[in-house]
Amino acid sequence: MTYKLLIHAKAVKEIEKLDEQARESVKDAISGLASQPLPLGVAKLNGRTNAYRIRIGDYRILYEIHATEIVVYVFGVAHRKEVYLRLLRRR
Repeated sequence: MTYKLLIHAKAVKEIEKLDEQARESVKDAISGLASQPLPLGVAKLNGRTNAYRIRIGDYRILYEIHATEIVVYVFGVAHRKEVYLRLLRRR
């Protein structure tokens, strides 16, 4: 089953700010979520329903899985130092 990918507008801007190598790695990981929404190394986030985090080097991709709608919603991409302070408040 292939999931539809939705990416928050601010997450798109965050991806565009990354250096080229990190940007390509993050884009590859996000596109992989369409076919495998729970890849190896995924961690569930506390405080949000169906929210997960995957690590890509020093960066984190935060997303939600909506199984009834078959959607993966990426709501944030940030460096590991700031991801939890800034992005978990985003909806």
